[in-house]
Amino acid sequence: MNFFSKVLSGLPRPASLVLSVASSVLLALSFPDFEISLLAWIAFIPFLFAIMLEKERHLATFLAGWLFGTVFFFITCWWLTFAPITYAGFPVIPTYLLLLGATAAAGVFSGFFGLIYGLVRRAFGAAAVLSAPFIWIAFEFARCWLTGNNWNAVGYSQAFNPNLIQNASIGGVALTGFVVVLASALAVFAIESVIDWKSDKASFRPRTLITVFLLLLLPGLSLAPSLLSQKQTDFEGDPVVSEIIAVQPNVPMSGLDFSKWRALRKRQTDLAESELGKIENRERPVTVVLPESPMNFQYALDPEFKDYIDGFARNNQVSVLFNSAEPDPSRERGFFNSAVLVGPDGGMVRQYDKIHLLPFGEFVPLPEFAQGLIPPMVGRFSHGSEYDLFDLGGGKAGVMICFESHFGSLSAEYARNGADLIIEMTNDGYLGPTPVLRQHLANAVFRAVETGRPVLRVTNVGVTAMIDQHGKISDRADTYTEAVRHWPVKKVSRGQTFYVLAGEWFSILCVLVSVGLVVFATVSGRRKRVP
Repeated sequence: MNFFSKVLSGLPRPASLVLSVASSVLLALSFPDFEISLLAWIAFIPFLFAIMLEKERHLATFLAGWLFGTVFFFITCWWLTFAPITYAGFPVIPTYLLLLGATAAAGVFSGFFGLIYGLVRRAFGAAAVLSAPFIWIAFEFARCWLTGNNWNAVGYSQAFNPNLIQNASIGGVALTGFVVVLASALAVFAIESVIDWKSDKASFRPRTLITVFLLLLLPGLSLAPSLLSQKQTDFEGDPVVSEIIAVQPNVPMSGLDFSKWRALRKRQTDLAESELGKIENRERPVTVVLPESPMNFQYALDPEFKDYIDGFARNNQVSVLFNSAEPDPSRERGFFNSAVLVGPDGGMVRQYDKIHLLPFGEFVPLPEFAQGLIPPMVGRFSHGSEYDLFDLGGGKAGVMICFESHFGSLSAEYARNGADLIIEMTNDGYLGPTPVLRQHLANAVFRAVETGRPVLRVTNVGVTAMIDQHGKISDRADTYTEAVRHWPVKKVSRGQTFYVLAGEWFSILCVLVSVGLVVFATVSGRRKRVP
């Protein structure tokens, strides 16, 4: 058999390809804009059967998994094409081909899941299906660790079902995703416990009882943390120490000249002043929060802007928290993407420099000698390193700037250091009225549950909203409209969640279990080959 014949013989069967695509479509339908979230609980069933069919062939299991991941990311992340087509005038077909390349790269992690799960399945038989959620979460963790991106991890499909995501306060979004994949694994285990594939006849097997027990256990993994969280101290009795006025200005993404820029800047402060005028007998400190926006404020280097913001703060006796490009003294013409707090007397009180920058948007994740080959889309920013907290009149807040809401480690560090709330400042306007608005919101929901702290989203075009510590969304503003929201800041008496205390322990556990399974499967395979 020549090389090409060997390759062809290793390709997945048509049935496996159909099953993999069917799973990816079901999983994609559970995410925004479709949001049929319950489909995620059965989405992996066809895919797991596809790997079962191909378990004797390494290449086939990898390719089936790769196809699954590529199709899923292509369907859920098509919005990546909006900005280059709309603002840069890129041709439609080449842009979508570039998207296909990016999603194929992300799909490699699903491919390795298929490869490893197939190896384990071959070694341990039907019971190996229960290893699938461990292996899947291990590769989600690997994707985040290696690429700095874990967008649309399976757990995020459940973001808008508060009762089903309280386990995130224990193990983060990874634990929620684990339970979702486990549901499909148990369904496959149940089907195989009844059907004898070799004889094509249904037959009762002893492991049917085990399956029933595990299926009954599954709701507990999802709902028990929800019942426990309701008994913990809520924020209703915590004292209100200050107030926040959040401005959603709906600044356009293009067509801004200096006169329009000044008019839009004044419009933001006018909206804030109008809301301030509604407060009778102001007794508590007030902080006006402006979102990340395309207006590119530079507090330290723009004297006119500095005077404007300082004057607004003094005249209204408020603090102002806003996004600004601040100089990095360690490199020539270097800047941080920063959140700056100006006090009611004018002048900067504190600055937070964005730690987790957007790959290829705000920095190029390549060795320094190669970074000049690919210019970032927004600018070449410096990474921040300090987890600064802002004192908002007695309540302490950590700030996430846009993409940073994707990182549970950041919000957990804020909570660990004493944050009473988390503020997210973001601008998704460049990506248009697409599913990204709700997908990004899903990230913030999990950061609230994981930390047990409310997350206040202040956005340019949406979704501006308050998210409580249980992940419930309230006071949401319509997208692509001007809006103002007025929220209390409470001094929290509630303790730390297990996730805050232990971090990504569950993802690490899944990695260790997966490594152990691979080792045992490999040793088992060698023993079988020994005469």
